[in-house]
Amino acid sequence: MAVEVGGGLEARELECFLVLAEELHFGRAGERLLVSQSRVSQLVRALERRVGARLFSRSSRRVALTPLGERFLARLRPAYAELRAAVEDARSAARGVEGTLRLGFQGAANARLMAAITAFQTAHPGCVTEIVELPFSDPFGAVRRGAVDAAVVLLPVEERDLVLGPLFSKERQNLAVAADHPFTTRTSLTAAEVAALPLVTAAPPAPAYWRRAHAPSEVPGPSVTTLQEGLTLTATGRASMLLCRPTSRYHSRSDVAYVPVDGLPDSTFGLVWHEDGETERVRAFARAIRETT
Repeated sequence: MAVEVGGGLEARELECFLVLAEELHFGRAGERLLVSQSRVSQLVRALERRVGARLFSRSSRRVALTPLGERFLARLRPAYAELRAAVEDARSAARGVEGTLRLGFQGAANARLMAAITAFQTAHPGCVTEIVELPFSDPFGAVRRGAVDAAVVLLPVEERDLVLGPLFSKERQNLAVAADHPFTTRTSLTAAEVAALPLVTAAPPAPAYWRRAHAPSEVPGPSVTTLQEGLTLTATGRASMLLCRPTSRYHSRSDVAYVPVDGLPDSTFGLVWHEDGETERVRAFARAIRETT
């Protein structure tokens, strides 16, 4: 049954427009919406008929928003997010914070994260927390796909459709090197020394700006999907890898050593969620972070 939200518009058409505006690809939009590519086209055409003009320009090679589509997106995105939040607030008020909070994390589920989870579960015993480790190479994908409700990821976060909530911690960065590397005799390294080394970097789909932030080197290095792949390459001496102190402790190995680095920005984790996915569970967990860190 279609749900109208005013002016004859249907919520499913608006949802389809927002997803296609992010993906700019009918196939990927269909995957996210769990419908066929032809159904995405049908919903978009129906919305365009209601509006009275094209919102997307299509060709055999690309999909793009028209100028009207850009203006429509700018107005619709916050309004739609507010509508979803209002519905979720009403549901939460009726039943309390319950169900399941799916939480992704990068690096290590360290003591600070576990303290926040414990505080959240103590305050909301009707809500179960599930934690999922995210690939090093895809910090934002699970949030965008709806596979997790929120995620604790390494900054920076420049994605327009993601909300950055409370920050977890700022930690000095360490350089992971092979156990027989000459740097293992050093008490610290400089940023310039690190920049002269081949560093392990995240493979796509991690954004280019995010990859550069975590491998600030002038020398090309290998790209990996997971932290374990990066540490294995490090152990063989093929490259080095930057990790924050808690993550390096969590991933301690006899064939890898860690040396503190001076002059680099601290490694910082933050809670992120999709702008259309801000639920009372997510807000309650954000409060738990603020209260425990």
